[in-house]
Amino acid sequence: MKEKRFFSPDEDEMDFMPIIPLNESDNEILNDGEVPQVLPVLPLRNTVLFPGVVLPITVGRDKSIKAVNDAYKTDKLIGVLAQKDSVVEDPTVSDLENIGTVARIIKLIKMPDGGTTVILQGKRRFKVGEITTDDPYFKAQVVLLPEEEAPVGQDFHAYVSNIKDMATQIIQLSPNIPSEASIILKNIEKPSFLIHFISSNLNAELQEKQQLLEINHIQSRADLLMKLLQRELQFAELKNKLTNKTKTELDKQQRDYFLQQQLKSIKDELGGDSNEREVKEMQKKAETKKWPAAAKDIFKKGIEKLERMHPSTPDYSVVYNHLDLMLDLPWEDFTQDLYDLKKAKKILDHDHYGMNKVKERILEYLAVLKLKGDMKSPILCFIGPPGIGKTSLGKSIANAIGRKYVRISLGGLHDESEIRGHRKTYIGAMPGRILQSLRKIKSSNPVMILDEIDKVGADFRGDPSSALLEVLDPEQNHTFYDNYLELEYDLSKVLFVATANDINHIQPALRDRLEVIDLSGYAVEEKIEIAKRHLLPKQKEAHGLKQLNFKISDKVLEKIIQDYTRESGVRELDRQLASIMRYQAKEFATKGKLKPTISPGDIEKVLGKTRYSNDIYKVANMPGVAVGLAWTYVGGDILFVETNLSDGKGELKLTGNLGNVMKESAVTALSYLQSNAKKLNLDPELFNKKIIHIHVPEGAVPKDGPSAGITMMSSIASAITGKRIRPYLAMTGEITLRGQVLPVGGIKEKILAAKRAGLKEIILCWQNEKDVQEIDSAFIKGLKFHYVKTMLQVLDIALV
Repeated sequence: MKEKRFFSPDEDEMDFMPIIPLNESDNEILNDGEVPQVLPVLPLRNTVLFPGVVLPITVGRDKSIKAVNDAYKTDKLIGVLAQKDSVVEDPTVSDLENIGTVARIIKLIKMPDGGTTVILQGKRRFKVGEITTDDPYFKAQVVLLPEEEAPVGQDFHAYVSNIKDMATQIIQLSPNIPSEASIILKNIEKPSFLIHFISSNLNAELQEKQQLLEINHIQSRADLLMKLLQRELQFAELKNKLTNKTKTELDKQQRDYFLQQQLKSIKDELGGDSNEREVKEMQKKAETKKWPAAAKDIFKKGIEKLERMHPSTPDYSVVYNHLDLMLDLPWEDFTQDLYDLKKAKKILDHDHYGMNKVKERILEYLAVLKLKGDMKSPILCFIGPPGIGKTSLGKSIANAIGRKYVRISLGGLHDESEIRGHRKTYIGAMPGRILQSLRKIKSSNPVMILDEIDKVGADFRGDPSSALLEVLDPEQNHTFYDNYLELEYDLSKVLFVATANDINHIQPALRDRLEVIDLSGYAVEEKIEIAKRHLLPKQKEAHGLKQLNFKISDKVLEKIIQDYTRESGVRELDRQLASIMRYQAKEFATKGKLKPTISPGDIEKVLGKTRYSNDIYKVANMPGVAVGLAWTYVGGDILFVETNLSDGKGELKLTGNLGNVMKESAVTALSYLQSNAKKLNLDPELFNKKIIHIHVPEGAVPKDGPSAGITMMSSIASAITGKRIRPYLAMTGEITLRGQVLPVGGIKEKILAAKRAGLKEIILCWQNEKDVQEIDSAFIKGLKFHYVKTMLQVLDIALV
């Protein structure tokens, strides 16, 4: 075992370590006669012993232990030599330095591990004359070297003072050296001992320390020591500078770390770290989750990342929220469909009156699902005027087939991120509305209503209707990609039902993916049934009149519908019935009783005078006035076309806020009459001498479309011939220059509008006969239809 400095750390940990002499007065120089000519020699590794310095040494080699014991038993003097190479375990004569220090053994301590610790005090330098023996240990003839007295002059005193100051600075800059060391330095008065003491503890190479020991002249020794101290001081300053810079950078991190450790301790005292609990809860949920392998792998990576992160880091909440969404999504959780077709039909009939086409489509879907067990859901789109129950029909479908129901309102949506979600790295990022809805209802096969799909906006932020292309395509939506989730999600089992008022406002590519079902407005008879089955019970309950018995007859309901509403749906009717219920509630609260039935007189008392009247259509019109039928997104409507002749140069004037197509219809009608004037017994010169002015009333309302073609032609012919149009007659159809009548759309709405207005006859293109046959015969009872192929047939029927 090697000898080493006792209590001394490694050199890279310590720059300077003072070793205190037992007493500075014990530092007297041994005289030549006091030192035997032959001394036992103790080789030292890693250090050099200087005169006057006390040094604890751990002795491990057998030879060295015997040498120390023998010397301790005699005069306690021993020669100490440094090894040239500290790696050598068993040194020979050539491995030892030639100059060393005679030392006195102050104390010998036997250690528990079998080693020996010896405390030495250097006394005087010596030179090896001859090694007399190396067995059992080295013995050498020693030649004592003279010790020069310290010079008395001011120069040397300044040297010593400078050495002391530099040593003090090194102590202050070295955090591993105790501050008491500087006090010891100040109390050392003897210059030679100060030089030896500092040299012994200097963080220098072994060869440099040996060089200091070998110099005889004390001034030269002080010069070399000052150079070594200067180098050491520069190194200490640089090290201190780098340490301070690093410390400044690490201070905040250390402060945060300590605070977090304290917080962790507090949490442990309160029952554990919430972060760990959260992660464990997530892992526990994931064990029972039914989801695809891809989702499972992503979740596993996310959890591992979350465990490595501290809750205070900004990314922690991002990762946590993403994993929380993955756990909340229903993935492979489905509700069981009800395949009882009779029960489903009963539910649909109970919730909605009429709408047979939609009900048949839903029952067909259920039938295929029952037989096959698995089928991609259809993408249905209900097109129809407001207030006819498109949205509520979706809820009824969900009840009928036993699925969960969710509604997404698309009206005014202008950001495609609302559909696809945002990137999760953005602040406030969320998944799209589709996944949010599935997360809320916990099912992957709900009935999802996409309400008002025709009112989706588009601007610089994106086009949501284009994002819907993937959602509503059965060939794509089984791999729907949400930007926030960053995974594919299967939407193929979702039954999407879109609703819209006007199909023309839906993007063509999106429209192509939809299975469109037209829902036309209600006839008066249908509205009466809806009022009795749904609206009246609902309003009675809403106004606290459920327990009171009073009746509203069909005749009274018909009066409310015809005189106080003009709509395809039943929203306005619902509001009028609510007004009647409020009146009834006030009557009961005031008088304590109610009349058993509500009469037409009561209706006028509650709702006021009649708002709409059919009398205008019953008045015998002057020549030049024809009644047309129009379609609007709120249902069918009636419009008048008026023509007036005045002297002029054969001009055509058009007023009434008409669109381009409608203006062209008027020009076409006039051209046809001009070209066929003789056939119709009209004066051809009349067209060159008169100004023909066509006006369509309600000028504030924009009007367009080709369906008023035959109405305009009839109006012009009536004005020119002076013959009136047959009373109670309405017409609709597109015209051509060849004299043909072409079919138009919105037939059911137009016919119901004519019925509401009290008209009795309608002229239609022969190709529209199939549309009339689809209408329940009870709703068109009392109406007479004239199916025509040519414009001449129209004039034969219309002009009296």
